[in-house]
Order: sequence, then structure tokens, then C-alpha cells
Amino acid sequence: MVVKKFVPCIYLYYGKAVRNLKDVTVVDTDPVRLARYYSENNADELIVFDLSARAANELAHSEYAPEDTVQSADRLHEEALDLIREICSAVEVDVTGVGNIRRVEDVKKLLYAGCKRVVLNYENVSNIALTEEVSLRFGREKVLAACDETYALEGNLELIQKYVSALLLLNPHVVRDAAELLEIPFYVQINQVALNKLMDIFSFENVCGVTGNCINDNVKEILTLKQLCQENGLPVVTLDAVFRWEDFKKNSDGLVPVVVQDYKTQEVLMVAYMDETAYQTTLHTGKMTYYSRSRRQLWVKGETSGHYQYVRSLYADCDMDTILARVHQIGPACHTGAKSCFFNRIVEKETAGGSNPLKVFEEVFDVIKDRKVNPKEGSYTNYLFDKGLDKILKKLGEEATEIVIAAKNHNENEVKYEISDFLYHMMVLMAEKGVTWEDITEELAKR
Repeated sequence: MVVKKFVPCIYLYYGKAVRNLKDVTVVDTDPVRLARYYSENNADELIVFDLSARAANELAHSEYAPEDTVQSADRLHEEALDLIREICSAVEVDVTGVGNIRRVEDVKKLLYAGCKRVVLNYENVSNIALTEEVSLRFGREKVLAACDETYALEGNLELIQKYVSALLLLNPHVVRDAAELLEIPFYVQINQVALNKLMDIFSFENVCGVTGNCINDNVKEILTLKQLCQENGLPVVTLDAVFRWEDFKKNSDGLVPVVVQDYKTQEVLMVAYMDETAYQTTLHTGKMTYYSRSRRQLWVKGETSGHYQYVRSLYADCDMDTILARVHQIGPACHTGAKSCFFNRIVEKETAGGSNPLKVFEEVFDVIKDRKVNPKEGSYTNYLFDKGLDKILKKLGEEATEIVIAAKNHNENEVKYEISDFLYHMMVLMAEKGVTWEDITEELAKR
């Protein structure tokens, strides 16, 4: 039986989040804020619908229709993609993108915006025709199909089974037919259902998740619903610990210290303590929870500031008396506003050749960004910023050419120098366009 997931939906319409596909009542004027809310309340995934095609169609047939309706449609679509990009960056969970797909390029845009997967809507015949090409180009695991009738399933069954990793069923009345026809897992979108009926839907072996307003409206009940699933023998997404609290050696206060580390950069962020309740709560919610020795009470990191720490991994040391937590840190970890609590340098010994390559990139980029904000007389970096984008691009092109020439000359040192020059000018361009190293590494990781 597949793992059961609770998946809220966001429906983007004119830059706002609306009720659902049929009801465009605004539920939140800030879809990114809504996405964070769902993520913070233990959603397993998130599905985002781009309704810009519907908005553009309505605009084209209104009395206020613009002269260039094609341009307006493209603008609405790009605005929706920008919002999806922000949502993907803001949440801890995987995002699936749906809507306004007319060609392969639209699928690529959704994936590049940060979506883990995309959905081809089989109500649109052109989407059916795209299935094989999209699957072969981006991978079957990135492709879902959506339909709402049994005949659509039966008519495209071979295509779905071969090129699609999962199905999004838009009509809950077709669940039984889908369960009998499909070998792949499928999500069910439900907008009106009593929560106690969810167990009936999850009882079908290949139903992998429920989405729609039944989850949106009850997102705070997800943990309770997961517990209900477990009581009914249904597998759900949980953090299953190898070690029990009894396995740890506690200090004199009955606590275990926790060293907290950024899972991406490996930077040590803070040290805190757990008691048994904090440990169990962390496993239950996926958010780092500690015991405050000064206040003598439990505290969820980020509960007041919004700077949550989401668990990526928990390790115990060799003596079982310390926990190492690797986390996804939202915002700064320190109450002072610093990224890490460890910023008071006591002593530091400089050693030649011991530079962390990633830190070098960060440090050079930080200097470049500082020059942009705080110009320094005689700075070449400020000269480039003052001359503007065309000058920066010209230099970048020249340095790229120099790399090619150096490589053709078979001079390794020359290649090294020219690549360094190119990377410097590339970072100037990044600062000029507001692109960060994190943006680049996240994009590379998606590929």
C-alpha cells in the first residue's frame, strides 16, 4: 500500500489565491503567505494551479478587453509563474504545478520555477499529445496527468501507465474506477467531504494522497488525521526514529544537548536542549522543538519569529549523549538576527591553502555586493557598476573568449587565471541582476 499524503492546493487567479477551480472567491491576497501557512502546518506536498489561461480568456471577452489580448495573456501567465517561483522558494515541501500548459516550453518553465513535478490536464487534448515528449525529455517521475471522467482514463490508459508517474483525479466519484484501472498511484481532489470519510478514500491501495478544499479547510488537523490513519493501519509520512528517548544519556537536568547545523552549508547555527517531550514533538511535527532551561518550558523554534527549523536529519554521537540536528533554517537562527549564534570570534589562525572553496565564492560575492551598496573610490567593481549592464556583459563576453583562447593554447595556468576572471565578472553580473549563489545552486540541483 502506498504512503498516504495530505496535500493542500493553491489556485492562482489574478495574483491572488481563490477558493477552487470553479469558485474564484478570494481566500488570500498573498498566495506565498498561504503557501507558508500550509507548509508550516505539516502539509506533505503542495499543488499550485495556474488559472491565468482562464483569467486571460475572461479578460478577452470582457468589455474592458485590451487591444493586445495575446500580450495580456502572456503577462498574466508570467505573473503566475513568478508567484509559483516565490512559493517554491518559500516552502519546505515539494510543489506540483498545474495549468496553462500549451507546449513543452511551458512544462520547462514550471520545472525551472521550482516545481518538483507538473500535471498535464487531459481535458485539454493538446496536453494528451504532449505526454510522451514531456516524459521522455524531463523524466516520467516529473509528469502527472489529470482527468475527471472514467472514459478519459480508459481512452488513455496505455499512455498514462507508460509515461506518467501518478494521476491527479479531479472527480472523487471516479475513485473506484481509477483504483480498478490504474497500476500507478493517484491523488484525489475533494472539495466537499466529511473528514471521517477520508479513511474510506485512503482505503483504496493506490490512492497516494487527498487534495482540494477538504484539506485546505482542515490543514490544522493534518497531524490528527495522520494519527487516525496510523490507527487504521494506513502508512503516512512521518519521522520514524531508530532510537527511543530511553536510549540517550541525559545530563544532570535530564536533558540532551542538541547541536544544530544548516543542512546545506554545514554551518553550526546554535546549541539547545531537549527533554523527552521536545524530542517526541520534534519527531511528530518535523519542526525542531526544544526545552528552554531559563523559562523551564517547551518551545518550538520559530513559533514567534517565523524562523522555523525543519528537520532534515537527526544523528546521535558515539556516546549517545548529544544530538546533531541538520535542519532547513528559515531566516536567521540567532535571536539577535544573525544567521548563526556563533559570531563572537575569540581567536582564529590563518592558514595558507586552507580555504573552503564554497566560502571563497561567498566571501568574494559579499565584497562585490557591498561595493554596490557602499561604493569605494578607485574600485574596479564600482567602475563596472557605474558603467552599467552593457559594460558588464561586454567584459563577461571578453573573459569567456579568453578562456577559449587559453584552453586552445594548452596552458593550464592561463586557463585557471581566465576562469577566475570570468567568475569574478559573472558575480558582478549576479549582483547587478539580484541573483544569488543559492539561486544558482538550487537551479543546478533541479537538473
